[in-house]
Amino acid sequence: MSEPVLLHDQAKLRDKAYASFTQHLLANELAPGQFISQRELVALTGLTLGAIRELIPRLEAEGLIRTVPQRGMQIANVDLNLVRDAFQFRTILEREAAAHFAKTAPAEEIERWLKAHADILEQAEQQITPQLIETAQMLDDGFHDAVIDHLGNAIISNAYRINSIKIRLIRQSRTRLHPLLVVPVMQEHLILIDALASRDGAKAADAFAVHIGHARDRALSMA
Repeated sequence: MSEPVLLHDQAKLRDKAYASFTQHLLANELAPGQFISQRELVALTGLTLGAIRELIPRLEAEGLIRTVPQRGMQIANVDLNLVRDAFQFRTILEREAAAHFAKTAPAEEIERWLKAHADILEQAEQQITPQLIETAQMLDDGFHDAVIDHLGNAIISNAYRINSIKIRLIRQSRTRLHPLLVVPVMQEHLILIDALASRDGAKAADAFAVHIGHARDRALSMA
């Protein structure tokens, strides 16, 4: 096997290990603050010890795990510092992205997001089911991801995705959408979409900052 092919296969294995780890993490199979060994990760993911060892430096660099001397690896702990840091970083990125989106996004894309949110609210008037909550959560995540990705900056999109994993860890225990939040969050999103449709970058940036602040405050209030 040639060296370029071997390097490509190794990269694919590292990506597979990372995807498997984050999948188990976000499925609550790994708890925030939990200590875990390399061999336990092998058993959990079904990957090789070599793949796990190559994965660890990336997870440490992204703040998803930390190595504690004489105790092993610890999954990122959801504490006040993580909540504040993750939401502050999210605000910085989304303010810039929202301003850019407001000025440059096609009108039909803004209209598409408007319709998707209106559909959720219409269904919520009838009944808020677990399936509707899941759909609303996917719409919530997808909307914010789309605003970030519209910047066309791979470095920012990647940093945002890493931070989103931390946001999702926070959300699982503190701020995940539930029946009482579906309508208010979707209504807040309509305010964001209206700000984007205004083509006023400053207005859009401020609206996103307020929205993210509400999510941060919900998380802090449950600390």
